[in-house]
Amino acid sequence: MSKRGYLKSAVVAISAVVIASQAIAADKPVFGLVMSFSGWFQPIDADTIAGAKLAIDDINAAGGVLGQPIEVVEFDNKSQPPLGADGALEVVEKGAKAILFPSDFDFGAPGAFVAQQKNVIAFSAASDPKFGAQGVGPLAYSISNAGQAQGALMAEWAYNKKSWKKAYVLLDNTISYTKSLCGSFAERWKEIAGANALLGQDTFLNGDPSIAAQITRIAGLAEKPDVVFLCSYAPGGPSAIRQMRAAGVNAAILTGESMDGDYWIGSTPGLSNFYVVNYGSKYGDDPNPDVNAFFQRFEKKYGKKADVSYGLRGYSAVQAWALAANKAGSLDGDKVAAVLNTFNKQPLVIGPTTWTKDLHIETTRPMAIIGVKDGKFAAEGRFSVEKFPKF
Repeated sequence: MSKRGYLKSAVVAISAVVIASQAIAADKPVFGLVMSFSGWFQPIDADTIAGAKLAIDDINAAGGVLGQPIEVVEFDNKSQPPLGADGALEVVEKGAKAILFPSDFDFGAPGAFVAQQKNVIAFSAASDPKFGAQGVGPLAYSISNAGQAQGALMAEWAYNKKSWKKAYVLLDNTISYTKSLCGSFAERWKEIAGANALLGQDTFLNGDPSIAAQITRIAGLAEKPDVVFLCSYAPGGPSAIRQMRAAGVNAAILTGESMDGDYWIGSTPGLSNFYVVNYGSKYGDDPNPDVNAFFQRFEKKYGKKADVSYGLRGYSAVQAWALAANKAGSLDGDKVAAVLNTFNKQPLVIGPTTWTKDLHIETTRPMAIIGVKDGKFAAEGRFSVEKFPKF
């Protein structure tokens, strides 16, 4: 063989190796985390991230996805929603075939739209149904229950299980979740208890240092509410609870998953008659033994108890993707989505999960309700909504 022919053959051989290597890299199961690793939203995302990483460890120990270990690529959006789009582009360039975004539509949507364009599955724990086929597109899935269903569930539970008859709604008017949560509670409450059973509705903002005016309006009601439905999150939510109790508003306070956990309880010592809906009790008393086992593994891996139940959401997002990719025999977004759309009460650690081509969020999956007495948290049980407002 001539020198020129030898060099030509060598170049062809090297090119083939490069192409083959690129093909192998392209087929790797890479999971992206475009989350709030810093900033004010970080406490909300932290345990979701931890849960996702625990799932990746468990799945890799069981053989991975398509026979390969899942790799992780990360991007910190610094609690700034627009950075989610930059993050999506960056992790897709690093091979991500699925991405977990922050747990709110406003925070997760910018990156999810980019993932949609790149044929990459987008997950979030957003409770707004717009994070899905209705808003982002056919490759976006929420692992959560819709906020509308959560609010209605709490109204049904308060009226049917606790026999409370009069309610007041206090909305922290800052994020999509709190708005849909309070709106659905109010609508469902009026349906089951009567329009006059809703004594009033008021708003505040999470950063407000005082809600004295709102408390004055509650205290000044001719009829006192049995329950105040509070839609907020830390730090504004705990502050509102502390101020209400200090002012003598002793009605039961109900709230949504955004106030899950006991990390803030020190700001309201001795709190009682408080109830929060979430995905599972982290206190070892969940009716579902798989949930209790999850939190035991969580504590073993991270050397501390979970702050909130959100780890169940991160774990289940990765779990769902791995199950679908293995069943599809592919990492292609469209093919994985086709399998996700067939989930019918799929047993994930968060609970039975159903998605269809048109609805990529849960509505009737049972949720846990956690009660607080004298600062101690305990599960009240698991409950499913009967009816919820259309969205």
